[in-house]
Parts: sequence; C-alpha cells; structure tokens
Amino acid sequence: MKHTVTTLQKQKEAGNKITMLTAYDYSMAKLINDAGIEMILVGDSLGMVMLGYEDTLPVTMEDMIHHTRAVARGARETFVVADMPFMSYQVSIEQAVKNAGRLVQEGHAKAVKLEGGAAVCGQISAIVKASIPVVAHIGLTPQSIHALGGYKVQGKSQEAARQLLEDAKAVEAAGAFMVVLECVPAKLARLISEALHIPTIGIGAGNGCDGQVLVYQDMLHMFSDFKPKFVKHFADIGEAMKQAFQEYSRQVKNGSFPEEEHTYQISDEVIEKLY
Repeated sequence: MKHTVTTLQKQKEAGNKITMLTAYDYSMAKLINDAGIEMILVGDSLGMVMLGYEDTLPVTMEDMIHHTRAVARGARETFVVADMPFMSYQVSIEQAVKNAGRLVQEGHAKAVKLEGGAAVCGQISAIVKASIPVVAHIGLTPQSIHALGGYKVQGKSQEAARQLLEDAKAVEAAGAFMVVLECVPAKLARLISEALHIPTIGIGAGNGCDGQVLVYQDMLHMFSDFKPKFVKHFADIGEAMKQAFQEYSRQVKNGSFPEEEHTYQISDEVIEKLY
C-alpha cells in the first residue's frame, strides 16, 4: 500500500502505530520500503552519520536534495519526508516556501520537516498553502543545540511543559499534518498526543506517541560515536559488517578470493596468440 498523508492520519484514528526510520540513499530506502515501514525521514542527521560533522548545522540544501532524490527512487510505497536544514527557513517565509518547494520538486519528497513551535507557524502555514505537507518538530531541536545548551531533555518544568503543549497545538493549527516529539518526558508526550488530532512521532518520548522514529545507523549499531538513552540496538549489523570486511581482506591477501566461480573465462587459443 502506498502511504499518504491520509493513510497516516487514519492510522492515528484507528490507534495503529506508525513506523518511521531515517534513510539517506537508494539501497537503504529500498530495504526499508520492502520491510513495510510506513515513513522514511531523510534527516539532516546525515550530517553526523553520513558526512562526519559534529552536529547537523553544516548540512546544506544541496546535501538534502541530493540524498532525498536518492531515497525517493527506492521508496515506492513508503512516505518520504525531507528535513529542511539549518537556515533554509529561518530568514523569511518566502525563503521557507522556496526551499520546501525545492525539496519536493528536485528531491521528490512527499513532505518537509522543520524544527520549532509557535515561532515557525508562519512558515508552516505558508508552506502548507503552497500545497506541501509539513511535519513539525518540537522538544529537543538539534538545529538549536547552541541555544539549548546541549542535547537535553525538554519540557521537564511546568512552564516548559506547558510551552511544549502550546507549541504542539500551534503547529497543528498552522497546518502541520504531523509533529515529531524529541527528548520529551513520556507522560508529557502522551498528554500532547492525546490533545492533538494529528499524529505524533516520538524519538526519546515514550510509547504514548502515535509512532516512533530512529536513525537506522543507531538501531542497527552502525554508528558508535555515542548512544542516546532512547536508542535500542535491534541488531548488531555494525559488528557483522566489520567482520565481513575483515574476512574479505583475509581472503584477498591469501589468494582464496576471487575463486573460479567469480572469474570470467577466455579460450587458451586466444591467450597463446598474444605471446
């Protein structure tokens, strides 16, 4: 089944959890699609897990378009959301609409995601009016990492919790069809999820959300620079890959690879005439 804004909304209404994973290339997108995951996020997390930056801030529109286009080719049924990178929507509403349009037109995304609550409702509303679906993102917003003073759980005080609830209601009113809650206490995330008509997707926000998202390198234990509290390793693919690389190296060095079955043949007569 091809997933759309409508089918995802129906999942919330039916109480069926939504699954989302990140992807940044065709091959991974195809695997995720074939596994039946409903949504792919082409996250600006690619700056860290694919490009080796310390945070997401250096990621550009060109980076996002390049990776989103590759993912879209592999995601036949899965709904593809592309992150709007740092400074691609903060300067003006016009800039936000133009860049969202590029992610759809050039990157073939089905929707865009941008960070922030009430402060970016103008951008959300304008993008939605341009017929581009928007996913909002509140709580821990990695593009604001310097302003937040680090990667910290958000909404723990009464004032901060009330602000997150108000932000969630504001982005829904602005037209967002979904909201990501990152690093939010589980009870608060559940309260927000129950207060909204649109689906919530949690990452470090407990199982009271309408769905979950993880970075695929995290859940497969391929990224080992650090491990957030909310990450579960569903397989140790990183170690399996490392062992495969080592075995490849061993066989190349001892001459056991390539074998006859991996080799193309030519007649001895042809070879003899070359001497």
